Amino acid sequence: MINKYFKVWWILTTKAAQIALESRFGSTMFILGKILRFAFLLIFIVIVATGAETIAGYDTWQVILFFATFNLIDSVPQFFFREVYRFRLYVVSGDFDYFLVKPLSPLFRSLFGGADILDSFTIIIAVVLLIVATSNINGVTVVGISIYIILIINAFLITTALHIFVLALGVITTEIDSALWIYKDLTAMGRFPIDIYKEPLRGFITFVVPIGIMISFPPMALLGFLSAQIILFAMAVGISIFLLSLKVWKFALRKYSSASS
Repeated sequence: MINKYFKVWWILTTKAAQIALESRFGSTMFILGKILRFAFLLIFIVIVATGAETIAGYDTWQVILFFATFNLIDSVPQFFFREVYRFRLYVVSGDFDYFLVKPLSPLFRSLFGGADILDSFTIIIAVVLLIVATSNINGVTVVGISIYIILIINAFLITTALHIFVLALGVITTEIDSALWIYKDLTAMGRFPIDIYKEPLRGFITFVVPIGIMISFPPMALLGFLSAQIILFAMAVGISIFLLSLKVWKFALRKYSSASS
């Protein structure tokens, strides 16, 4: 079963890559734009962190760690879930009907309709920056790195759930673009440690909209600032949100009305 889905994903990704790379000039400019945007934001954060000496108690390399973590968690879903951004067209055109009759999970097809190869460059840069930042931070342990990886996986679980919620909303209302922009605007708040925000905003983006759990908790755990109870709580939130998203998706399918009906 896993091999079957991987083969389907690979075929869809190959086709998506061919389309993306059809215009070499366009794809080159897109990648260059991504890299420049990443570089300018990094320079801005370094200038702010260096000028202030610390941001919410974090030094420059620690702030860079938060920024690199944000980019990793932001880029990986864009790489895998690019089909979500095209999902509305499938619903309004009636093509989503074909997803439902194929011997393949419609949720899998809606999420993994072909990875965006152009986002792989951002992921590589984020990983390199993570390694560099971690190597310049004192006190990092193997245990801390292990917990960091676990919470990164938990963050991907949460962001997968949020994309499933967006898909479910698209099935019910055919509106998806606004929800995606709200998601991106909220996650952008994770570029900096959540400690810079005051209550009740900090509590809202940590527990109501779990941006803090997704983006800030992994580097905080790596730095040794999270207790075991908070780590277990974060993992419980991730699993709960993911299970809830599956229920919401099933509910949306029951409410789906074909474009041809």
